[in-house]
Amino acid sequence: MTSHNKKDSDIVTLENIVTILKDNNLNKIVYETNELKVEVVAMQQFQSNNINIVRNTPSANIVKQDIDNNMEQDLSKHIGAVKSPMVGTCYLAPEPGAKKFIEVGDTVKKGQPLLIIEAMKVMNYIRAKNDGKVINILVKDAQPVEYGQLLLVIE
Repeated sequence: MTSHNKKDSDIVTLENIVTILKDNNLNKIVYETNELKVEVVAMQQFQSNNINIVRNTPSANIVKQDIDNNMEQDLSKHIGAVKSPMVGTCYLAPEPGAKKFIEVGDTVKKGQPLLIIEAMKVMNYIRAKNDGKVINILVKDAQPVEYGQLLLVIE
C-alpha cells in the first residue's frame, strides 16, 4: 500500500470513528493500532458538530489546550461574549440542586440573570446586557473564574 492510499484509508477510518461518535451520542472514542493511538473528543460546549482530534503523543495535552484556547479567543471577540467582571467562583444555578439560570439554546432578555459569581462571600448576579440566544456556556458550576475570563456567548 502506498503512503497516499494509507493516508486515504486513515481519513476514511477517522471519518467512520467520527460518525460512530455522532450517531451514538458519545463524548469520546479512542482508536488504537500498533502505530498510532487517536482520541476523538466531542466538544460539547461548542455544540456536538465540532470534533477535536488529538494524537496520543507527549504533546497531545498541549495541542488540545492550544485548540481550546484558540476557540475561546475567537469566541471572546464575539459581540455577545460575556466575560467575568471579577475573580471568584461561578455558579450556574441560584442554589445547589436548583435549575440552572440558562442552558445552551435558551433565549434570554436584557437584565435576566445568567449566572452568579461569588467573590469575598458576596453573590454577584451576572445579567444579560442584551436580548439574545445562548450559544455557548464555557464554565461549569462551582468553577473558579478569573477577571476577564470568557463565561458564555449570547447571539
